[in-house]
Amino acid sequence: MPHEDHPTSTVNAVEEHEAKDRVAEIFADIKATKNLDFVPRFWRVIATNPVQLDLVWTTLKTLMHPEAVGRTAKLDAATREMVALAVSATNACPYCINSHTAALRKLGIDEEALGEVMAIAGLFNMTNALASGYQIEPDVRPPH
Repeated sequence: MPHEDHPTSTVNAVEEHEAKDRVAEIFADIKATKNLDFVPRFWRVIATNPVQLDLVWTTLKTLMHPEAVGRTAKLDAATREMVALAVSATNACPYCINSHTAALRKLGIDEEALGEVMAIAGLFNMTNALASGYQIEPDVRPPH
């Protein structure tokens, strides 16, 4: 039963025991790749559209779990999760904030470091809004 303070999903999640074919394969891959004993609700909800599930999982696995697809990432796992957390906070996504905070805690990131991530995300939300609002022309540019 959903918590009173949180909205209910707009569709019914696909239960793990009901998953078939490609959805069942992806559910098994999610659990194995993320080292979980359950399929998180996000994946079960988007599984109502198996094509979307496949696209999102394949992309997320490639970028967030590169070792699972034989790729070596330039960013370490904690940095990738910090970026995901900062964007999730900026987009005000409670589900994603909790998910990426949990992932960071699993990676050993403490509350003080999480506070730094939030402080930096908040700072740049403010400075971006100021630069945009004032329409400040860029004068500090990366090298070509």
